[in-house]
Amino acid sequence: MKIEHTPSHLAILDDDKSVQSALQDLIESEGMSTLCFDSAEHFLNSGARHKAACLIADVRMPGISGIELQSRLNAERCRIPIIFITGRGDIPLAVSAMKEGASDFFTKPVDGTLLLRSVERALQQNLANRRQDTEHANLIARYESLTPREREVLPMLASGLLNKQVAFELGITEYTVQLHRGHIMRKMEAASFAALVRMADKLIPNHQQHVRVQIRGPFLNGS
Repeated sequence: MKIEHTPSHLAILDDDKSVQSALQDLIESEGMSTLCFDSAEHFLNSGARHKAACLIADVRMPGISGIELQSRLNAERCRIPIIFITGRGDIPLAVSAMKEGASDFFTKPVDGTLLLRSVERALQQNLANRRQDTEHANLIARYESLTPREREVLPMLASGLLNKQVAFELGITEYTVQLHRGHIMRKMEAASFAALVRMADKLIPNHQQHVRVQIRGPFLNGS
C-alpha cells in the first residue's frame, strides 16, 4: 500500500536494533524518511518531536520508558501521534497509553500492513493537529492586537450582554461600546457576531465567570 503524505519524517524509537531496522525498512518502502533512536533520552535531546509527523515507540526501554515519554510530551503539549509497539505482557500499559491519547498500539511481532494503515491515520491526525495549532496561533495573535479596553469588552459582549449593559458596567457611553465592538469585530476578523462568540469561547472559555454585572435600574423593565 502507498501512503499519501506530505514530506516529513517518521520517528522510530526502539532499543532493539533488529526491530528498529525492520520498522525502518517497512516505513521507507512507502517512500517516507525515518529518524531512528535507541532511547527516549536520545529522542528528546534530538528535537525530533518538533519535526516528526509520527512516532513509533516501544513501551519498555532502558531509562525513560515509552509511557513516561508520552507523559512528558503531553506535559509539553506536544501532540505528535504515538503508535506503541508492545510485548504481550505490556497490553495493560498500552491500554492505559491509549487513554492518554496514543494513536494505536501493536503487539510484537507486528503485522506490517496493519501498522502502515495505522501510520496513515496518524499522519492525517498530525495534519489536523498542525492546522488546529496554526489556526489557534493566528487567533491568539488577533486577540493580542486588541487594546486592554477591547479585551475587557469582548467577554462581556460574548456573554450576551447588550451594548447598554456593557456601557453601564464600565461607566462609558453606549456609543463608545459600539465603537469598541466594531473595532473588535474588525481586528478579530469575525464575519459575524456568532463567529466572534465562538472565538471568545476558545480564547476565554470561562468568559461568563469574568463578567460581574448587576442589572438594575432601567434594565429591569427591559428598556
